[in-house]
Amino acid sequence: TNLKKQGLLPLTFADPADYNKIHPVDKLTIQGLKDFAPGKPLKCIIKHPNGTQETILLNHTFNETQIEWFRAGSALNRMKELQQ
Repeated sequence: TNLKKQGLLPLTFADPADYNKIHPVDKLTIQGLKDFAPGKPLKCIIKHPNGTQETILLNHTFNETQIEWFRAGSALNRMKELQQ
């Protein structure tokens, strides 16, 4: 919960074997944040330096309130929004 309150996005691999698909030189793009919802996995596009791409699924444990924190940048930012 502390990471979530700070506006960070803790994710886990839907398939643990996907861990080995990511290398230090790869570029990652997270897709699905506009439709971010409880229980709905996010897609990660892995772009390798040789031009190939792979798509993997990432899981999260966010609830609706925590998603609001993430969208606001943190729980503190969300509380500030609600007071305005």
